[in-house]
Amino acid sequence: MLRRACTLVLTRGLSALSGDPLFRVHPLVAQALAEERPVVALESTIITHGMPYPHNVRTAKEVEAIVLAEGATPATVGVIEGKVHVGLCSEELDFLAGCNGSIKVSRRDLPYVTSRGLSGGTTVSATMIAAHRAGIAVFVTGGIGGVHRDGQNSLDISADLTELGRTPIAVVSAGVKSILDIGRTLEVLETQGVCVATYGPSKDFPAFFSPLSGFTSPHQVCDADQAARLIESLLLLGVNSGVLIAVPLPPQHAAAGQQMERAIQAAVAESSARSITGRDVTPYILQRVNDLTEGKSLQANMALISNNAKVGSQIACALAKLGKKRKPGSATQSHSGIVVIGGMNVDFIAKGKRKALEFGRTNPGSVCQSYGGVGRNIADCLSRLGQQPLFISATGADSHADAILNHCKHMNTSAVTRMEGESTATYCAVITESGELSLGLGDMDVHQQITEQYVSQFEQQLVSSILVCLDGNIPISTIRYVCSLAKQHNINVWYEPTDSEKAGKPFLSDAWKSLSYASPNLVELCAMNKTLGLQTPEVLPNSLDQVLSLAVALSRPLLEHLHCLVVTLGAGGVLVCGEHQAGSVNLKPRKEKKKRKLCAVHYPALSVAARDTMNVSGAGDSLAGAVMAGIVQGGDTDTCVGMGLLAARLSLASPHPIAPLLTPHTVDPHRAQGHGRSQPRFMWID
Repeated sequence: MLRRACTLVLTRGLSALSGDPLFRVHPLVAQALAEERPVVALESTIITHGMPYPHNVRTAKEVEAIVLAEGATPATVGVIEGKVHVGLCSEELDFLAGCNGSIKVSRRDLPYVTSRGLSGGTTVSATMIAAHRAGIAVFVTGGIGGVHRDGQNSLDISADLTELGRTPIAVVSAGVKSILDIGRTLEVLETQGVCVATYGPSKDFPAFFSPLSGFTSPHQVCDADQAARLIESLLLLGVNSGVLIAVPLPPQHAAAGQQMERAIQAAVAESSARSITGRDVTPYILQRVNDLTEGKSLQANMALISNNAKVGSQIACALAKLGKKRKPGSATQSHSGIVVIGGMNVDFIAKGKRKALEFGRTNPGSVCQSYGGVGRNIADCLSRLGQQPLFISATGADSHADAILNHCKHMNTSAVTRMEGESTATYCAVITESGELSLGLGDMDVHQQITEQYVSQFEQQLVSSILVCLDGNIPISTIRYVCSLAKQHNINVWYEPTDSEKAGKPFLSDAWKSLSYASPNLVELCAMNKTLGLQTPEVLPNSLDQVLSLAVALSRPLLEHLHCLVVTLGAGGVLVCGEHQAGSVNLKPRKEKKKRKLCAVHYPALSVAARDTMNVSGAGDSLAGAVMAGIVQGGDTDTCVGMGLLAARLSLASPHPIAPLLTPHTVDPHRAQGHGRSQPRFMWID
């Protein structure tokens, strides 16, 4: 059994997957990921099966040194005693290099080796899985597997190809191993939907030891910046497939193509004659080719891996730099836009196939997973509408956090803390056929970790913001802290109450008087008034006129201090209450409190067919986020609310709380004229 000298360091480190008993992330890798610095994943079959000892361990350490020299953090992946390690210390590299009987671990082998406590080197497919779960976007290897020669008969096709088709990560390699059928491999990659691009001035697809294979790549990237933009687009699109960046070996290191091809043909014939199949084919052929070329193939192999590491590290650095440019409000920089403080969680939406659900028995329906949380939803909506708010939240250090943060790569999540020993928030909603909520269950304890002490780290960003949005899930003490800042620095704060129980949180003290906006529904508006000791009806009215009259009456006392209320009425639309200006409500951020004439404007909801309603969990958040985006952009009230209504309609028709189709164009009310919009109704507030 391995006694690792670096065990103490590893156990002390904060791991991105520390909540998962089968995964270990080296503390240096975890720290780099948390700080959004470039990280490069490396596979370990080159150590266990690709090269003889001591070339294997020397090459592995040299490759890691190259990655470090280029400004990135290396993360060699391997399985040690049943644990998948993302990042290995020097002693662990030595252990794998000298481990007799180590297993070549592909996707199919991961359950077996982890269940038996075994050790082994990870192939391309297994390394992709581990790197993706850790949040690493760039993975460097020598060459990927593919369709073996005569694969049309043997059906010997590497799992690397299918993994590239289902795991969104960039694989930087010298193309496909030249012992394979390159043409058929490219055809399978196309079938799997994998984006393939040659790196450099040519579109010629490389053949591992040779820069030329006789085949052409579908695409080309000239340099690290272009490659980084390609990877960023892959991640933002959310297509859940990878990209293969094929890097030709520099000519000065390329072995003589004709000699190499003769050796490969001979090695392939020998392996066939010896009935060598499956995972044993590649290491046998590589060893025989090395013997037949008197070591030239090994030298070329080491050279191409070193070259790939250099190029891959440059791409990872460019990708990290690109991410910082896309996030001008990152936690380490000043912020002048919007700050959202609130929860993020993994949602499980169970939708029945009948109009009514029967409790106590199994109902037919469908279940899907999505990513929600009121704060996350609003930040997501704002991000898709071009605002890039700073999102302050907390998750556990578990696989749910990995999944949700990967999903949120288009957002500025630099202020999301991952809490050791906590579980990422989860929410399960049971909805009817029409999309109405029947039952909700939530594990939201981690939201209490969004403390005043943690949020105060971002005080500079808060006081310099145009707008701060608070999700009612955060602790009362945090709400009071932000409200105290708002009072001192005249910050505009938007309170999204989330539900009737949390609606009254700011109203338990005078903190609410420092709020500028709130977006309750009618039940939450009643709860706010009740918390202030004001009378509210026991039963809510049914007719729209009565609902509007009640909403106006309940809004009046709150508008003594609040600048504006956006009251959501479900199918009844939206009621906006606040200062009168030019025949409407003034939604623009206020600069000072003053006496004003109050009014309300009712905007009917946009029509949505019941059959098109997927769920209602994110409609209110979509509306609030889009209205905020309109306010920050300086839009008039009709435009801001029109954006909100269009965003809510997109959300209702999507399985996701925030529709992926949400863009500035899809919520432009001027482009949507004549599509189910009704005229707003103006009312004075006494």
